Amino acid sequence: MPKIKTNRGAAKRFKRTASGAIKCYASHRRHILTKKSTKRKRQLRSPQYIHPSDVRSALRMIPYC
Repeated sequence: MPKIKTNRGAAKRFKRTASGAIKCYASHRRHILTKKSTKRKRQLRSPQYIHPSDVRSALRMIPYC
């Protein structure tokens, strides 16, 4: 059985935690930050976990990470 290729775009965006959950970073933090409140920007700073319905497809993209 051949090895499965890792999706390199997904490998840069997602990390698997020790418990098996998949961590990612929030969007809306790149530009147009002046109109966003400090509270909103601070909350976007913390890592997010992907939705349970997306876990299966993410694990398929990063099989060895």
